[in-house]
Amino acid sequence: MRLCTLCTGRLNLFGTQLQVWRARSIVATRIGFIGLGTMGSAMALRLAATGTELRVWNRSPGKAEELVTAGAIECGSVAEVFEGSDIVLSMLANDAAADAAFDQTALAQASGRLHVNMATISLEMSRELQRRHTAAGAGYLAAPVLGRPNVAAAGQLNIVAAGEAALVDLAEPVLGELGKRVWRVGEDPAQANLVKIGVNYNLIHALQALGESLSLVEHGGVDSQTFVDILTDAAFTGSAYVGYGGLIAQRNYRPAAFPVALGLKDLSLAEQAAAELGAALPTAPAIRSMFGEALADPDLTDGDWSIIAEVIRRGPRAAD
Repeated sequence: MRLCTLCTGRLNLFGTQLQVWRARSIVATRIGFIGLGTMGSAMALRLAATGTELRVWNRSPGKAEELVTAGAIECGSVAEVFEGSDIVLSMLANDAAADAAFDQTALAQASGRLHVNMATISLEMSRELQRRHTAAGAGYLAAPVLGRPNVAAAGQLNIVAAGEAALVDLAEPVLGELGKRVWRVGEDPAQANLVKIGVNYNLIHALQALGESLSLVEHGGVDSQTFVDILTDAAFTGSAYVGYGGLIAQRNYRPAAFPVALGLKDLSLAEQAAAELGAALPTAPAIRSMFGEALADPDLTDGDWSIIAEVIRRGPRAAD
Protein backbone atom coordinates (compact mmCIF):
# COMPACT_ATOMS: atom_id res chain seq x y z
CA MET A 1 0.00 0.00 0.00
CA ARG A 2 2.84 2.40 0.84
CA LEU A 3 4.40 1.80 -2.58
CA CYS A 4 1.11 2.59 -4.34
CA THR A 5 0.78 5.85 -2.37
CA LEU A 6 4.32 6.82 -3.32
CA CYS A 7 3.64 6.00 -6.98
CA THR A 8 0.49 8.16 -6.97
CA GLY A 9 2.36 11.05 -5.38
CA ARG A 10 5.17 10.71 -7.88
CA LEU A 11 2.79 10.73 -10.83
CA ASN A 12 1.08 13.87 -9.52
CA LEU A 13 4.46 15.51 -8.99
CA PHE A 14 5.68 14.73 -12.48
CA GLY A 15 2.33 15.63 -13.99
CA THR A 16 2.93 19.18 -12.74
CA GLN A 17 6.60 19.27 -13.72
CA LEU A 18 5.86 17.78 -17.13
CA GLN A 19 3.75 20.78 -18.11
CA VAL A 20 6.52 23.15 -17.06
CA TRP A 21 9.48 21.27 -18.55
CA ARG A 22 7.78 20.49 -21.87
CA ALA A 23 7.73 24.21 -22.56
CA ARG A 24 11.45 24.54 -21.86
CA SER A 25 14.24 23.92 -24.33
CA ILE A 26 17.09 21.55 -23.49
CA VAL A 27 19.28 24.62 -22.93
CA ALA A 28 16.91 25.78 -20.17
CA THR A 29 16.75 22.36 -18.51
CA ARG A 30 19.43 21.57 -15.94
CA ILE A 31 21.04 18.25 -16.84
CA GLY A 32 23.19 15.96 -14.74
CA PHE A 33 25.47 13.23 -16.08
CA ILE A 34 26.92 10.41 -13.98
CA GLY A 35 29.67 8.12 -15.32
CA LEU A 36 32.42 9.55 -17.51
CA GLY A 37 33.97 6.51 -19.12
CA THR A 38 34.64 6.39 -22.84
CA MET A 39 30.97 6.29 -23.80
CA GLY A 40 29.71 8.53 -21.00
CA SER A 41 32.26 11.24 -21.79
CA ALA A 42 31.27 11.27 -25.47
CA MET A 43 27.60 11.61 -24.52
CA ALA A 44 28.22 14.30 -21.91
CA LEU A 45 30.36 16.33 -24.32
CA ARG A 46 27.55 16.14 -26.83
CA LEU A 47 25.17 17.64 -24.25
CA ALA A 48 27.70 20.27 -23.17
CA ALA A 49 27.86 21.46 -26.78
CA THR A 50 24.16 22.40 -26.63
CA GLY A 51 24.91 25.05 -24.02
CA THR A 52 22.75 23.38 -21.40
CA GLU A 53 23.62 23.76 -17.71
CA LEU A 54 25.42 20.46 -17.16
CA ARG A 55 26.64 18.89 -13.89
CA VAL A 56 28.88 15.83 -14.03
CA TRP A 57 30.31 13.24 -11.67
CA ASN A 58 32.58 10.23 -12.03
CA ARG A 59 33.54 7.78 -9.29
CA SER A 60 37.25 7.94 -10.18
CA PRO A 61 38.86 11.39 -10.42
CA GLY A 62 40.46 12.98 -13.44
CA LYS A 63 37.74 12.31 -16.01
CA ALA A 64 35.96 15.67 -16.05
CA GLU A 65 38.64 18.10 -17.25
CA GLU A 66 37.52 18.23 -20.89
CA LEU A 67 33.91 18.63 -19.83
CA VAL A 68 34.74 21.43 -17.39
CA THR A 69 36.59 23.18 -20.21
CA ALA A 70 33.42 22.78 -22.28
CA GLY A 71 31.41 24.51 -19.55
CA ALA A 72 30.23 21.65 -17.32
CA ILE A 73 30.27 21.83 -13.52
CA GLU A 74 32.05 18.96 -11.77
CA CYS A 75 30.24 17.73 -8.66
CA GLY A 76 31.64 15.92 -5.65
CA SER A 77 28.89 13.33 -5.30
CA VAL A 78 25.87 11.77 -6.99
CA ALA A 79 23.64 13.56 -4.48
CA GLU A 80 25.11 16.91 -5.55
CA VAL A 81 24.32 16.12 -9.19
CA PHE A 82 20.69 15.33 -8.33
CA GLU A 83 20.37 18.43 -6.16
CA GLY A 84 21.31 20.77 -9.01
CA SER A 85 19.61 19.00 -11.92
CA ASP A 86 16.13 18.49 -13.36
CA ILE A 87 17.03 15.39 -15.39
CA VAL A 88 19.99 13.15 -14.57
CA LEU A 89 21.48 10.72 -17.09
CA SER A 90 23.86 7.95 -16.12
CA MET A 91 26.22 5.63 -17.96
CA LEU A 92 27.95 3.28 -15.53
CA ALA A 93 29.82 0.10 -16.34
CA ASN A 94 27.82 -2.61 -14.60
CA ASP A 95 25.40 -3.61 -11.84
CA ALA A 96 27.95 -3.09 -9.05
CA ALA A 97 28.69 0.46 -10.14
CA ALA A 98 25.01 1.34 -10.44
CA ASP A 99 24.22 -0.27 -7.09
CA ALA A 100 26.93 1.76 -5.37
CA ALA A 101 26.13 5.06 -7.08
CA PHE A 102 22.39 5.11 -6.47
CA ASP A 103 22.17 4.24 -2.82
CA GLN A 104 19.94 5.83 -0.18
CA THR A 105 22.37 8.69 0.45
CA ALA A 106 22.57 9.66 -3.21
CA LEU A 107 18.83 9.44 -3.76
CA ALA A 108 18.08 11.61 -0.73
CA GLN A 109 18.41 14.57 -3.11
CA ALA A 110 16.54 12.95 -5.99
CA SER A 111 12.93 13.76 -5.07
CA GLY A 112 11.17 15.46 -7.96
CA ARG A 113 13.99 14.66 -10.38
CA LEU A 114 14.05 12.23 -13.28
CA HIS A 115 16.87 9.71 -13.63
CA VAL A 116 17.47 8.13 -17.05
CA ASN A 117 19.77 5.13 -16.70
CA MET A 118 21.46 4.55 -20.07
CA ALA A 119 23.75 1.68 -19.06
CA THR A 120 23.46 -2.02 -19.81
CA ILE A 121 22.47 -3.64 -16.52
CA SER A 122 20.64 -6.78 -15.43
CA LEU A 123 16.89 -7.10 -15.16
CA GLU A 124 17.23 -7.61 -11.42
CA MET A 125 19.25 -4.42 -10.92
CA SER A 126 16.88 -2.44 -13.12
CA ARG A 127 13.95 -3.46 -10.93
CA GLU A 128 15.90 -2.70 -7.74
CA LEU A 129 16.81 0.78 -8.96
CA GLN A 130 13.22 1.45 -9.92
CA ARG A 131 12.12 0.49 -6.38
CA ARG A 132 14.72 2.79 -4.82
CA HIS A 133 13.74 5.75 -6.98
CA THR A 134 10.04 5.24 -6.30
CA ALA A 135 10.72 5.25 -2.57
CA ALA A 136 12.75 8.46 -2.97
CA GLY A 137 9.98 10.22 -4.94
CA ALA A 138 12.06 10.29 -8.13
CA GLY A 139 11.22 9.27 -11.67
CA TYR A 140 13.16 6.41 -13.23
CA LEU A 141 13.62 5.32 -16.85
CA ALA A 142 15.89 2.80 -18.51
CA ALA A 143 17.25 3.97 -21.85
CA PRO A 144 20.31 1.90 -22.88
CA VAL A 145 22.04 2.89 -26.09
CA LEU A 146 23.20 1.17 -29.27
CA GLY A 147 26.39 2.53 -30.79
CA ARG A 148 30.06 3.14 -30.12
CA PRO A 149 31.61 6.37 -28.73
CA ASN A 150 32.09 7.96 -32.16
CA VAL A 151 28.38 7.43 -32.84
CA ALA A 152 27.55 9.01 -29.47
CA ALA A 153 29.73 12.02 -30.25
CA ALA A 154 27.78 12.53 -33.48
CA GLY A 155 24.40 12.27 -31.72
CA GLN A 156 23.46 9.23 -33.81
CA LEU A 157 22.81 6.60 -31.15
CA ASN A 158 19.77 4.37 -31.15
CA ILE A 159 18.19 4.68 -27.71
CA VAL A 160 15.90 1.97 -26.29
CA ALA A 161 13.60 3.50 -23.69
CA ALA A 162 11.13 2.00 -21.24
CA GLY A 163 9.18 3.44 -18.34
CA GLU A 164 6.08 5.56 -17.77
CA ALA A 165 5.11 7.21 -21.05
CA ALA A 166 4.89 10.68 -19.49
CA LEU A 167 8.45 10.37 -18.21
CA VAL A 168 9.74 9.25 -21.60
CA ASP A 169 8.01 12.31 -23.07
CA LEU A 170 9.83 14.43 -20.52
CA ALA A 171 13.23 12.92 -21.32
CA GLU A 172 12.84 12.78 -25.10
CA PRO A 173 14.17 16.29 -25.92
CA VAL A 174 17.38 15.48 -24.07
CA LEU A 175 17.62 12.00 -25.55
CA GLY A 176 17.06 13.53 -28.98
CA GLU A 177 20.37 15.36 -28.65
CA LEU A 178 22.13 12.03 -28.17
CA GLY A 179 20.32 9.74 -30.58
CA LYS A 180 18.80 9.60 -34.02
CA ARG A 181 15.87 7.58 -32.71
CA VAL A 182 14.26 6.75 -29.37
CA TRP A 183 12.60 3.33 -29.43
CA ARG A 184 9.82 2.91 -26.86
CA VAL A 185 9.53 -0.73 -25.84
CA GLY A 186 7.26 -0.70 -22.78
CA GLU A 187 6.37 0.86 -19.45
CA ASP A 188 8.54 -1.44 -17.34
CA PRO A 189 12.12 -0.08 -17.35
CA ALA A 190 13.51 -3.62 -17.27
CA GLN A 191 12.07 -4.18 -20.75
CA ALA A 192 14.58 -1.72 -22.22
CA ASN A 193 17.41 -3.56 -20.50
CA LEU A 194 16.11 -6.86 -21.87
CA VAL A 195 16.11 -5.48 -25.42
CA LYS A 196 19.68 -4.18 -25.02
CA ILE A 197 20.83 -7.52 -23.62
CA GLY A 198 19.27 -9.26 -26.62
CA VAL A 199 20.93 -6.88 -29.08
CA ASN A 200 24.33 -7.38 -27.48
CA TYR A 201 23.87 -11.14 -27.56
CA ASN A 202 23.42 -10.84 -31.32
CA LEU A 203 26.53 -8.65 -31.57
CA ILE A 204 28.54 -11.24 -29.66
CA HIS A 205 27.48 -13.84 -32.21
CA ALA A 206 28.50 -11.49 -35.03
CA LEU A 207 31.98 -11.21 -33.51
CA GLN A 208 32.19 -14.99 -33.22
CA ALA A 209 31.01 -15.51 -36.80
CA LEU A 210 33.43 -12.91 -38.15
CA GLY A 211 36.31 -14.45 -36.24
CA GLU A 212 35.53 -17.92 -37.56
CA SER A 213 34.94 -16.92 -41.19
CA LEU A 214 38.02 -14.70 -41.37
CA SER A 215 40.14 -17.44 -39.87
CA LEU A 216 38.75 -19.85 -42.46
CA VAL A 217 39.60 -17.70 -45.49
CA GLU A 218 42.96 -16.67 -44.08
CA HIS A 219 43.91 -20.33 -43.80
CA GLY A 220 43.21 -20.53 -47.54
CA GLY A 221 45.42 -17.56 -48.37
CA VAL A 222 42.63 -15.00 -48.94
CA ASP A 223 43.19 -11.41 -47.78
CA SER A 224 41.08 -10.63 -44.69
CA GLN A 225 40.01 -7.14 -45.70
CA THR A 226 39.05 -8.28 -49.19
CA PHE A 227 36.81 -10.92 -47.62
CA VAL A 228 35.20 -8.33 -45.30
CA ASP A 229 34.61 -6.00 -48.26
CA ILE A 230 32.88 -8.80 -50.17
CA LEU A 231 30.86 -9.89 -47.13
CA THR A 232 29.63 -6.40 -46.28
CA ASP A 233 28.93 -5.23 -49.83
CA ALA A 234 26.04 -7.61 -50.36
CA ALA A 235 25.09 -10.12 -47.69
CA PHE A 236 25.82 -8.28 -44.40
CA THR A 237 25.61 -4.52 -44.84
CA GLY A 238 24.96 -3.56 -41.22
CA SER A 239 27.34 -1.47 -39.14
CA ALA A 240 28.26 -4.41 -36.90
CA TYR A 241 29.76 -6.39 -39.76
CA VAL A 242 31.28 -3.37 -41.49
CA GLY A 243 32.78 -1.88 -38.32
CA TYR A 244 33.85 -5.00 -36.47
CA GLY A 245 34.83 -6.76 -39.68
CA GLY A 246 37.37 -4.02 -40.33
CA LEU A 247 38.71 -4.14 -36.78
CA ILE A 248 39.21 -7.90 -36.95
CA ALA A 249 40.68 -7.93 -40.46
CA GLN A 250 43.19 -5.24 -39.51
CA ARG A 251 43.69 -6.49 -35.94
CA ASN A 252 42.91 -2.97 -34.77
CA TYR A 253 41.72 -3.70 -31.22
CA ARG A 254 43.27 -0.82 -29.29
CA PRO A 255 42.36 1.51 -27.77
CA ALA A 256 39.37 -0.57 -26.72
CA ALA A 257 36.08 1.26 -27.19
CA PHE A 258 34.34 -1.68 -25.50
CA PRO A 259 36.74 -3.98 -23.63
CA VAL A 260 36.68 -7.76 -23.34
CA ALA A 261 35.59 -7.68 -19.70
CA LEU A 262 32.44 -5.73 -20.59
CA GLY A 263 31.74 -8.17 -23.42
CA LEU A 264 31.79 -11.03 -20.95
CA LYS A 265 29.59 -9.00 -18.61
CA ASP A 266 27.00 -8.59 -21.37
CA LEU A 267 27.12 -12.29 -22.18
CA SER A 268 26.53 -13.00 -18.49
CA LEU A 269 23.53 -10.66 -18.48
CA ALA A 270 22.03 -12.61 -21.38
CA GLU A 271 22.58 -15.89 -19.54
CA GLN A 272 20.99 -14.49 -16.38
CA ALA A 273 17.98 -13.15 -18.27
CA ALA A 274 17.53 -16.47 -20.06
CA ALA A 275 17.62 -18.34 -16.76
CA GLU A 276 15.00 -16.01 -15.26
CA LEU A 277 12.69 -16.13 -18.29
CA GLY A 278 13.10 -19.81 -19.13
CA ALA A 279 14.73 -19.18 -22.52
CA ALA A 280 17.43 -21.35 -24.13
CA LEU A 281 20.82 -19.99 -25.26
CA PRO A 282 22.56 -23.11 -26.62
CA THR A 283 25.62 -21.31 -28.03
CA ALA A 284 26.39 -19.24 -24.93
CA PRO A 285 28.82 -21.75 -23.32
CA ALA A 286 31.03 -21.88 -26.43
CA ILE A 287 31.19 -18.10 -26.67
CA ARG A 288 31.85 -17.80 -22.93
CA SER A 289 34.95 -19.94 -23.41
CA MET A 290 36.21 -17.49 -26.07
CA PHE A 291 35.85 -14.53 -23.71
CA GLY A 292 37.36 -16.48 -20.83
CA GLU A 293 40.43 -17.38 -22.88
CA ALA A 294 40.86 -13.79 -24.08
CA LEU A 295 40.61 -12.41 -20.54
CA ALA A 296 43.15 -14.93 -19.27
CA ASP A 297 45.69 -13.97 -21.94
CA PRO A 298 47.79 -10.86 -21.06
CA ASP A 299 48.22 -10.17 -24.78
CA LEU A 300 44.47 -9.99 -25.35
CA THR A 301 42.78 -8.94 -22.11
CA ASP A 302 43.03 -5.17 -22.69
CA GLY A 303 41.66 -5.24 -26.25
CA ASP A 304 38.27 -4.48 -27.75
CA TRP A 305 35.75 -7.28 -27.29
CA SER A 306 36.17 -8.18 -30.96
CA ILE A 307 39.63 -9.47 -29.99
CA ILE A 308 38.00 -12.84 -29.31
CA ALA A 309 38.68 -13.34 -33.02
CA GLU A 310 42.35 -13.81 -32.09
CA VAL A 311 41.40 -16.77 -29.90
CA ILE A 312 39.71 -18.28 -32.93
CA ARG A 313 42.58 -17.44 -35.28
CA ARG A 314 45.18 -19.29 -33.27
CA GLY A 315 43.06 -22.43 -33.19
CA PRO A 316 42.75 -25.11 -30.52
CA ARG A 317 45.46 -25.12 -27.90
CA ALA A 318 47.32 -28.31 -27.21
CA ALA A 319 46.38 -29.98 -23.96
CA ASP A 320 48.80 -29.38 -21.10
